[in-house]
Formats: sequence, structure tokens, C-alpha cells
Amino acid sequence: MNGHVSQTSRPGTRLTRDDGAPCVTMASREGSPVSASEDGCLFCGIVAGDVPSEIVHTTERTVAFRDVNAQAPTHVLVVPKDHYSNAAELAAGDPAGLAELVATAQAVAAAEGHDDYRLVFNTGAGAGQTVFHTHLHVLAGRPMTWPPG
Repeated sequence: MNGHVSQTSRPGTRLTRDDGAPCVTMASREGSPVSASEDGCLFCGIVAGDVPSEIVHTTERTVAFRDVNAQAPTHVLVVPKDHYSNAAELAAGDPAGLAELVATAQAVAAAEGHDDYRLVFNTGAGAGQTVFHTHLHVLAGRPMTWPPG
């Protein structure tokens, strides 16, 4: 499970991912990890409320917010509250969490008034992933071409 951050932390401790790479500064809130963005994980910072964003939907395990570099009239990112580096690691470590990302994406699309939408995971730098915290793009509101780029 490279990229998953341990749930067991003391407030203010610096954690590393399972592969030894630094993740973020973590603090505990009732046993759940809360991240500060200063050490580099932008999406952990958004989840923690340390980085401003336009949040459009939350569940117990997910946060959905508007992409600042929108590629469609509706472009929302859905992230798990727990840190996994990419979709493959989330699928291996928390399959139910992966399913909840997709369910959240459907709820976002419906709330935005879309029956037709595209869901995209970029896994790895070569595929265009620039923030290494699993995120699912919800794109809608314009015609989608194939192949997608």
C-alpha cells in the first residue's frame, strides 16, 4: 500500500508514507488524521480546512471541491479524506473508499443538473497526475470528445 498514511498518529507528528516519503504534518482530531498543507499535500490541506477551496459536497469519507483550473463548466475534484497517492493505491487499500468516491461524483453531477458526465483518474505523472493524493475529476456541461487527450 505505498502512499497510504497510517491512521495512528500523535498530534503534531511528522508522518511518512508506507514507502518512506514524507507526506504532511498530521494532527489528531478524535483519532482521525488531519493534515496541514505546509509540507506539500495540497489536497490534505483542503480536507483539513487549511487551504481555501469551494467545497460543493462532503461525506464522512470524501470531500468534493471545484477545480481551480476548470476544463468544463462543471469540473469538480472528489478526494478521499484519507491520503492515498493514487487511485490504484486507494483500490488496493480501501476498495469501499474507492466506491464512495464514485458515488460522491454521481451525487455532485446530479446536484449540478447533469445526467451525462465524465469521470477521470490520472494515475502517475506520465498520465497527468500533478497532485499525488487520489482525486477523481467530475467533468460535465460540454460535449466530451474521444479519445480524451
